[in-house]
Amino acid sequence: MKESIEIENSMARKFEKVCQILEENKYDKNRLIPILQAVQDEERYLPEKILSFIAVSLKVPPALVYGVATFYSHFTLEPKGKYVIKICDGTACHVKSSIPIFEAIKTKLSLHGNNKTTEDLLFTLETVSCLGACGIAPVVVINEEVHSLMTPEKTISLIDDILIAEANYVLA
Repeated sequence: MKESIEIENSMARKFEKVCQILEENKYDKNRLIPILQAVQDEERYLPEKILSFIAVSLKVPPALVYGVATFYSHFTLEPKGKYVIKICDGTACHVKSSIPIFEAIKTKLSLHGNNKTTEDLLFTLETVSCLGACGIAPVVVINEEVHSLMTPEKTISLIDDILIAEANYVLA
């Protein structure tokens, strides 16, 4: 019983924040992209229930909202971790061994099959075609921070540093 009340309170807080975002944008359907950006910044993804709520609130077809959310690569319909790790697999990075880095991260984070995000939503692992940093390959980007000339060991060390910082944050 207590668990279901907590879930309801969590959903109410989510929709309260969405309502605030809609109000800040004056329920203007022409501001759909900034609305979706703000919601994704808050939630780290665009949940289906919230997309439907936005459509009803803006008085637009749900297909329009969904179409915008799926058209732009910036938006995601799947939960992403607090730390998004992007591994470049462009030609220069691939030749300089980006795949062993990717495999080491998957092992470290216990990501199996097509899973890209850890269960605790702390990390998401993605590959990208090119980050435009061929001269410093292989490259790993964690959130917006670029790390050059990476090896599996250096990358795992970065992840360990994040895990330590997160543990200290939780304890504080």
